[in-house]
Amino acid sequence: MACTTILVGRKATYDGSTMIARNSDSGSGRFTSKRMTVVQPAEQGSVYRSVLSHVEVPLPADPMRCTSMPNALLDEGIWAGSGVNEANVGITATETITTNERVQAADPLVRLRPAANGMPEQPGGIGEEDIVTLVLPYIRSAREGVRRLGELHAKYGTYEMNAIAFQDVDEIWWFESIGGHHWIARRVPDDAYVVMPNQLGIDQFDLEDALGEQREYMCSADLREFIAQNHLDLSLDGKLNPRDAFGSHSDSDHVYNTPRAWFIERFLNPHACRWDGPDADCRPDADDIPWCRVPERRITAEDIKYVLSSYYQGTPYDPYANSGDRSMRGKYRPIGINRNDFLALIQIRPYMPAAWRSIHWIAFGSNAFNAMVPLYAGVNQIPDYFSKTGRDVSTDSFYWSSRLIGALADGDYGSCIALIERYQMHVLSQGRAVIRNADLRLASASPSDQAAIMEQANQEIADMAAKETEDVLGKVLFQASMHMRNAYSRSDS
Repeated sequence: MACTTILVGRKATYDGSTMIARNSDSGSGRFTSKRMTVVQPAEQGSVYRSVLSHVEVPLPADPMRCTSMPNALLDEGIWAGSGVNEANVGITATETITTNERVQAADPLVRLRPAANGMPEQPGGIGEEDIVTLVLPYIRSAREGVRRLGELHAKYGTYEMNAIAFQDVDEIWWFESIGGHHWIARRVPDDAYVVMPNQLGIDQFDLEDALGEQREYMCSADLREFIAQNHLDLSLDGKLNPRDAFGSHSDSDHVYNTPRAWFIERFLNPHACRWDGPDADCRPDADDIPWCRVPERRITAEDIKYVLSSYYQGTPYDPYANSGDRSMRGKYRPIGINRNDFLALIQIRPYMPAAWRSIHWIAFGSNAFNAMVPLYAGVNQIPDYFSKTGRDVSTDSFYWSSRLIGALADGDYGSCIALIERYQMHVLSQGRAVIRNADLRLASASPSDQAAIMEQANQEIADMAAKETEDVLGKVLFQASMHMRNAYSRSDS
């Protein structure tokens, strides 16, 4: 899947939370309907079987409850996408990333081989369909997440290159697969943020730490030998750069991937360098955009929503611009694209008790036109408006209503964008107010009442979101209808 990820360390956020967020995007030429749900321990079984690769994985006997963002239709598997468990450990999975021919020759991807010519079927490895389900219910820290996924990669392999974020209240770790069985991981600095746009991203790596104390890095146990035997380290100074060793530098990267990192870092560090013009220091097609930066100010949930909704506003590449060089419009792949399935942001708040520490923010459809809501994660059920996404289009669903708004507003952008901006602000501010008031009630509630208070707050947010979404859908529909090409009035003549 084509996605964009942003990770923000606890000293770089506005309230000391760790925050991890990702757009889940469908592949070209398709849309995947999504929903939010809670998965209970009793639902998780003892053996997992992948729909796509047919791999079977025994599961530990002690799963935890967790939130999940699965496909609405399970014909291709669960594809849980994002979640946070009752130990307040979050995951976003996965960011599809790139590799190079040298890596794939040395450690081929593990693909399903159907039975043929008398030979039995050979299952493939694990992939994006599987990872959240296989890992999230069984980990109690971000580091445990890295270790469990690393063990699964080594044992079963993978059929695709993926990157995965893990978080707890203190740390964020970023995991990148290397070929079929190998992997690396790096801890996100507490005072920094990371942007990942479908490329292998880690740009420096300490093998001594990864194979020793593992303070900031982790990796496959045989990674040093794997690199040496296959001549993967291209450095001249002995400092391993995983982008050069394992990643890609293709022409398509410069149109599809690197511009997204350029725009987000341009927004969060506007004074770090010259971002625009022929003499720019930092260009959209640069191969050396840093994996992480210290932001110029603390980052909010609203900042994350904005950058993950970007279509290069304020640059020559904005597809909706009505001035400037027309040939530059739409030159680069947007972040807020028509194929956004959902945006999920997990915020783990250190100043709140464990029972209501985690907030799972969600939005559906094209981020340029949708709204994001906060939901308590420590609950047993999710309101129908967010969880009951059916096969058929329905305005009773946040997913389908968001898709309708985006399709209508895109075609009449100039008339609709002000309506969309007001809608986005109203939903965010009202959602925050509900959480704030519920936090106050939770602080004085008995433990037996806390789950009910959180579920009541989530339902209040669902009712608010449904009302605001229905309102803006009607307004956007009116504007789009007024500007249909077959519009005509007798007063026109």
